[in-house]
Amino acid sequence: QVQLVESGGGLVQPGGSLRLSCTASGSIFNIYAMGWYRQAPGKQRELVAHITSGGNINYADSVKGRFTISRDNAKNTVYLQMTSLKPEDTAVYYCSADLQSHAGLIPEEYWGQGTQVTVSS
Repeated sequence: QVQLVESGGGLVQPGGSLRLSCTASGSIFNIYAMGWYRQAPGKQRELVAHITSGGNINYADSVKGRFTISRDNAKNTVYLQMTSLKPEDTAVYYCSADLQSHAGLIPEEYWGQGTQVTVSS
């Protein structure tokens, strides 16, 4: 059993900052990549940022220069530092991980339950 638990969401004013955290726990052999996605009301889920075990990073164009993804492999944790937040960043943010739960198994994608980020004055 694998669990991803996010934390750090909340209400923030435009221009403010938030830091999201996501920790994977349970039966984990190896984590290949971790990422953050978001889904705003009435919209499809979209990639925000993604980081591989080797440190390769991708960002959505809309967050480049404002958001920073990082990862602590020893803690199976991924972070998303969000600065200069805008109302259009309001969404439920989901953590994902591509991981092997046991050696020899094909990597699968796991998701957290989501954390709400609201940017409003």
